[in-house]
Amino acid sequence: MKKVIIYSTRICPYCIRAKNFFNKKNIDYTEIMIDQDPSLIAEMVEKSGRQSVPQIFIGDYHVGGFDDLVEHDMDGKLEDLLT
Repeated sequence: MKKVIIYSTRICPYCIRAKNFFNKKNIDYTEIMIDQDPSLIAEMVEKSGRQSVPQIFIGDYHVGGFDDLVEHDMDGKLEDLLT
């Protein structure tokens, strides 16, 4: 299974939803809390081109935010991305 990374903050409701989504599907992820280290914001923006959270990556693929994650799941693309 490819590595899942979520850039998030403590107070972001969509970040919480994304983590709950992965937890319910028993998918391990690494969380990078950008509110604890502001230098990580620049890293996230450089990788994703976006300033909002969450930003979700599966392997080298940038999924996007929570809505993008759900769309990938509904379209049946998420499982392919994870393998």
